[in-house]
Amino acid sequence: LCRVYKKTSGNESIALYLGKRDFVDHVESVDIVDGVIKVDPAELEGRKVWVYLACAFRYGSDDLDVIGLSFRKDIWVKRIQIYPVVGTNPANTPMQEALLKKCGDQGHPFTFTIDTNLPCSVGLQPAPEDAGKSCGVDYEVKAYIANEADDPDEKISKKDTCRLIIRKIQFAPGKVGAGPKADISKNFMMSDKPVHLEASIEKELYFHGDPIPVNVKINNETTKVVKKIKITVEQTTEVLLYQSDKYSKTVLTEEFAEEIKGESTLEKTFTVIPLLSNNKEKRGLAVDGRLKDEDTNLASTTIIRPGMDKGMQGIMVSYKIKVNLLVSSGGLLGGLTARVQLECPPCVITPAQDLHLISSPAGLSDTSHPDN
Repeated sequence: LCRVYKKTSGNESIALYLGKRDFVDHVESVDIVDGVIKVDPAELEGRKVWVYLACAFRYGSDDLDVIGLSFRKDIWVKRIQIYPVVGTNPANTPMQEALLKKCGDQGHPFTFTIDTNLPCSVGLQPAPEDAGKSCGVDYEVKAYIANEADDPDEKISKKDTCRLIIRKIQFAPGKVGAGPKADISKNFMMSDKPVHLEASIEKELYFHGDPIPVNVKINNETTKVVKKIKITVEQTTEVLLYQSDKYSKTVLTEEFAEEIKGESTLEKTFTVIPLLSNNKEKRGLAVDGRLKDEDTNLASTTIIRPGMDKGMQGIMVSYKIKVNLLVSSGGLLGGLTARVQLECPPCVITPAQDLHLISSPAGLSDTSHPDN
């Protein structure tokens, strides 16, 4: 059985039905958001029923709204009047046909098309003691009863609304290119010859949870001994909407005890796997949009297509790999480390087979969500 995501308003006069909550950005297009609203006209008292899809940037917790401050900025909003029906609707999708069978004559389908230039769902992980919603970009489908679609003077009661949070997820491009490579030479005092370091990865794209093989070549022409190789993976997050804020967090550090004597070489592949499960308590770490009671991953790399407005992305995420060498004198080759950085823009993109994204309209079962 496939799940139906259902949310009913407080007065039970409207109910929102969706067949899935993950919608894929295929670069050239985005999955349509197709659902059904069940309406009981007896409770409307002459008012109308609307549904909107909003992409918003949240940078505060709900409890701060009590003092009258808004910590949510809408990036993009679309509204559709559901009842009374106006105009003509596009042909129903198979999912809508299945949902309409559950709703009966009171069901009304709706369809939204998400613009391709909008950001994917991403959040900044709160600390364990933090309350409320974390900073991030989210998508909300909300049905509500009102006289007008968007009248700032009209107060809409919470009992006249029902909402579900959905996710827009970026998938990897179809073609995967060769991975990046970097090299550097480092000279030391009292040594007229350098240490050469080259690092590379096989491809430019890796899925969440995939092992990342890092190929390392070292040519030690000095008389010093390289005692250790340290590999780190850093996530760089750039928050664009409310301020210019850019910072990096280490999501993986591994050390390998490899000894490379003077005037010798090493060529070896070291495998690393950056995982969110090893970074659960790092505040501010970017993660893929989280739905209630469902786990997520480290945030996927932001892919900027030609012509896209960077400022519309809200939060941009990228990753880089660093390779450090520890030499016998005890000094860290800081200059070497600083310049051997492998930036892998699409290195952690969620694979399709790991997500329950393709829902069959046959055999639907209800799942109600009290909070989102």
